Amino acid sequence: MLRAQHIETPSWAYGNSGTRFKVFAQRGVPRDPYEKLADAAQVHRFTGVAPTVALHIPWDRVDSYGDLSAYAEDQGVRIGAINSNVFQDDDYMLGSVTHPSPEVRRKALGHLLECVDIMDATGSDTLKLWFSDGTNYPGQDDIRARQDRLFDALEKVYERLGEGQRFLLEYKLFEPAFYATDVPDWGTAYAHCAKLGDKAQVVVDTGHHAPGTNIEFIVAFLLREGKLGGFDFNSRFYADDDLMVGAADPFQLFRIMSEVIAGGGYGPHVAFMLDQCHNIEPKIPGQIRSVMNVQEATAKALLIDRAALATAQREGDVLGANAVFMDAYNTDVRPLLAATREEMGLDPDPMAAYARSGYFEKICADRVGGAQAGWGA
Repeated sequence: MLRAQHIETPSWAYGNSGTRFKVFAQRGVPRDPYEKLADAAQVHRFTGVAPTVALHIPWDRVDSYGDLSAYAEDQGVRIGAINSNVFQDDDYMLGSVTHPSPEVRRKALGHLLECVDIMDATGSDTLKLWFSDGTNYPGQDDIRARQDRLFDALEKVYERLGEGQRFLLEYKLFEPAFYATDVPDWGTAYAHCAKLGDKAQVVVDTGHHAPGTNIEFIVAFLLREGKLGGFDFNSRFYADDDLMVGAADPFQLFRIMSEVIAGGGYGPHVAFMLDQCHNIEPKIPGQIRSVMNVQEATAKALLIDRAALATAQREGDVLGANAVFMDAYNTDVRPLLAATREEMGLDPDPMAAYARSGYFEKICADRVGGAQAGWGA
């Protein structure tokens, strides 16, 4: 089961990124989407479980998506989810698909439909939607009207989807809207997706919740309803920090994976995607480590003795059930994963293997001149 796991990496993780105050440039950063794919291919080369790469439009816009897809295949990876962007244009200051102006809403919808066109051109089956739409002050706009506008746009995108295609609706508690966010929680996303149909599902970003939120409950509920479409894996200590997944709370990641496995979500219908920007750590090793963190949490979750757990639960054995759970979490699965990699023909230590490969030194020497990719590029 571990060998069959697929974890998608995001193209934007390989470009320059930073805080709200500063974007930090690093050596060897890609200058175009092709070089992003080449870097993503290194993560798959050393982990064996990262065969797809998410694109972000317009950051990854190219003249020929057929050529880009062919290049990805040549590198040993494929194009994954297409991510839309309706939050960076000046027109979207008061919202995109929920904006009071019909003209702005038409522009935003046009971009979303363009992303479906790109899905067709790349063979992608997943469109990811996140909206920064919201308001800063009470009375600024009609909250119910904004929900009507949101649903109208989602419905039009849904109708445009082709056979085998779907969209995943992301939610975010706050930021950049400080008073009311139009898709602030999983319930709002779920309500819209449930009304639309099977091709609309919810994506759970692990960094987009209030402190103390029981994310595994959300996962269990959405799986039960058939509406969990995937994850944006990252980690955070305070807000949406986009740290490496499992960095802040590895036990939470284990609990999430436990519910995924128990609820039948460990398969191709639930996408495991990373959504991280590496601001101070090297880009490619940051993604490799993140993939390894997901693998470790998954391996531990697979070790849970489900029969013993079910017996303890039926008998009301509180401490016994918790002990079964904790025994799995406290197991060192690194030797198991190392052996699994060797069975796959990989180096048992992906981080060390990448460091020895000389790839970083090569791209630092080769990628001189041009504009480095980053936020907005």
